[in-house]
Amino acid sequence: MAWVYILLCADGSYYVGSTIDRERRLWEHNYSHEGASYTRRPGRRPARMVWSADFSSIEQAFAFEKRVQGWSRKKREALIRGDYEGLVALAKRKAVQERLGGIEGG
Repeated sequence: MAWVYILLCADGSYYVGSTIDRERRLWEHNYSHEGASYTRRPGRRPARMVWSADFSSIEQAFAFEKRVQGWSRKKREALIRGDYEGLVALAKRKAVQERLGGIEGG
């Protein structure tokens, strides 16, 4: 089983990752040199896991990780809250804004 997870860092920022062992990976982020360079920066530790979901393969998890990494803070927070309607609204809002921008600009 593979996991995608979101960490809330001590400085209030989010880190998105994927792994096959959540507990080990969280420990690495907080205490090891194996943790991502992002979470090793001063002020980011300790980090706590605020969301995770399981996937049937590491490939699926990695693809979803990359997708979430491109999301806005508001969209990540909607996911963390389990606000799936909010996720849809945020996605639609961006698409509508892009369409309107294209019409007004053209």
